[in-house]
Amino acid sequence: MSAHDHSHSHHHQAGGHGHHHAPGRRLAAALILTLGFAGIEAVTGFLSGSLALLGDAGHMLSDSASLALAAAAAWLSQRPPSRRHTYGLGRVETLAALGNVVLMILVVVGISVAAIRRILEPVAVDGATVTLVAIIGLLINVGVAWLLMHGEQTMNTRAALLHVFGDLLGSVAALIAGAVIYFTGWTPIDPLLSLLICALILASSLRLLREVLQALLEGVPAHLSTERIGRTLAAVPGVKSVHDLHIWTLSSNRVALSAHIVIESFAQWPTALAEARHVLAHEDIAHVTLQPELAAQAVQWVSRGDREVESENKKQGPG
Repeated sequence: MSAHDHSHSHHHQAGGHGHHHAPGRRLAAALILTLGFAGIEAVTGFLSGSLALLGDAGHMLSDSASLALAAAAAWLSQRPPSRRHTYGLGRVETLAALGNVVLMILVVVGISVAAIRRILEPVAVDGATVTLVAIIGLLINVGVAWLLMHGEQTMNTRAALLHVFGDLLGSVAALIAGAVIYFTGWTPIDPLLSLLICALILASSLRLLREVLQALLEGVPAHLSTERIGRTLAAVPGVKSVHDLHIWTLSSNRVALSAHIVIESFAQWPTALAEARHVLAHEDIAHVTLQPELAAQAVQWVSRGDREVESENKKQGPG
């Protein structure tokens, strides 16, 4: 293999490694706030008989687990590549998100079953207590949301932020339930709004699950198009065509690409390579592997049928 045969490069995210510690610290702070209030909300919901508060506490508990997994994943993802893990441990973030999805779905099932039972068998609810705790929960969630919105946006932090917004709506639902029960005494509002919270959790879970599965199956990230990237590379001066183009997710903020680039001569390769790296950097593709091929030696693709016809002709011989 000559020096021209292969080009491999890593384009790290701007800001260096120093900023990679910030997501972990912010996630840890958000975890303390969320987990602490989830405990308060669960005890208060149990004592007051409010399923809306218990449901919101369950949502916040699932968010606490998500934040804990995300914080651990953020710490592990900082470990450098090794001989056993040449890409590093960035994929741990994806596995943490998958565990979070499973946990949230279990919470949804549990709360939904309890809400349906509460609709069929209503119980008394302390509306004043529910309202007070819901107001405190709303303020806590606003603080957690602000904390996460001002940090680096990885898959974990975006997923956690999505859940926090769900918590905000859950706190609003609990606030409404408490006010309605306090002024009207209509208790079915509590389990009905609990089912609404479950719907919010399920919607966020499915969105996160789709993103996680896309990464685990090494699919093309949703914000990128293989066709568009291929056309962009083919438009680089000196490039005749592109084939064997692959794009996949390494971790929440690292995308990899590999491709075979057909050129007229190896003299054009340094310039074409520099331009290709430049256009890919604009697409936030961090890990690039490009293989140059001479146009005269490029692989000629034929269908299976063509090969079979060619094989049959060889068997029959001339005449």
